[in-house]
Amino acid sequence: MDASARAMVEAIHANPTQAVLYLSGGASQALGWLMSVPGASNTVLETVVPYSRMSMIQLLGKVPAQFASRQTAEEMALMAYNRAIKLSQPGLPALGVGFSGSLAGKLPKLGDHRFHVSTRTSDKLWASSVTLSKGLRTREEEDNISSRFLLKAIAYAIKAPASFVSGLTNSEIPEEFEMQFDEDRELEQLISGQICFKDMSKAERKIILSGSFNPLHDGHIKLLEVASSILGEGYPCFELSAVNADKPPLTTSQIKQRVRQFEKVGKTIIISNQPYFYKKAELFPGSAFVIGADTAARLIDPKYYGNDYGKMLDILLGCKTTGCVFLVGGRNVGGDFKVLDDFNIPGELRDMFVPIPPEKFRMDISSTEMRGNRESSK
Repeated sequence: MDASARAMVEAIHANPTQAVLYLSGGASQALGWLMSVPGASNTVLETVVPYSRMSMIQLLGKVPAQFASRQTAEEMALMAYNRAIKLSQPGLPALGVGFSGSLAGKLPKLGDHRFHVSTRTSDKLWASSVTLSKGLRTREEEDNISSRFLLKAIAYAIKAPASFVSGLTNSEIPEEFEMQFDEDRELEQLISGQICFKDMSKAERKIILSGSFNPLHDGHIKLLEVASSILGEGYPCFELSAVNADKPPLTTSQIKQRVRQFEKVGKTIIISNQPYFYKKAELFPGSAFVIGADTAARLIDPKYYGNDYGKMLDILLGCKTTGCVFLVGGRNVGGDFKVLDDFNIPGELRDMFVPIPPEKFRMDISSTEMRGNRESSK
């Protein structure tokens, strides 16, 4: 590693952004450079090298049209970004990096020697494609060039000050592409499943009250406050799912309208695209989910798992392995007020469920009833 490459790595490590890198077909030296300079643990969350054909297919979940292409690099960057926002420390920026290349090998290649680098942040997609002159460099030299471009891509994505020596000839001109995302576009990507959640909280262990919040009311706020007092630790926040298991996805305007409710009362809101708690547990491991007794009843009802008791147990035990728990408040169920003790929780799952005593919290009004009352008063 020469002085210019080291300077780029040092600038990258000095930035708070945390990254996941998916690389295939080149830029291998960049990994060594990133890991050899002190501060790598501040930057690198995870690296994956899907080098074989089958490994790449399993990573992408499909056979790509071209293994070494800008599209493949962009898809790798997006997947790396989703992984990064799950692994990064709360409050720190996340970065996904994708690289796909077809460099010099033992045998002459029929096609071009080329590589593609892409980065993804919360508000920007960037990609660059470079075609190298065949026969001009060894495989190691081509890998060196691509490794420098990878560092440049990371530095550019996180706005780290760094000089860059490309090593390219005048005829080897990179083709670059950049797309900025505003809030609406980011929400559209969340609704479509391209990104998994938008986290506005500041702590790793969360106390999460999920709901549609149509509208947000005092019962929601009070319930979360009581749950927080019972746990004694954790960052309380609300979670709005843009995707509902039984209803159409929310529109961007609906999401923004509901988020504004929390801004008015100074509360933190997370937006996700997961309607199921076992998926929420994967997104927010170690968190406590605040639910009503009606939701607890559905969670342990085999009817919602294809009438398969074993499947229900396996899925909830999977939640348990993430370190998640459920705080259960009393709710009207079928016309009767029910609390956690009214349900037969399987023994293997009992320690996952924590009751909220009705003397600490009871409010029978629901968002559905409030909407009904509002409509009837018109």
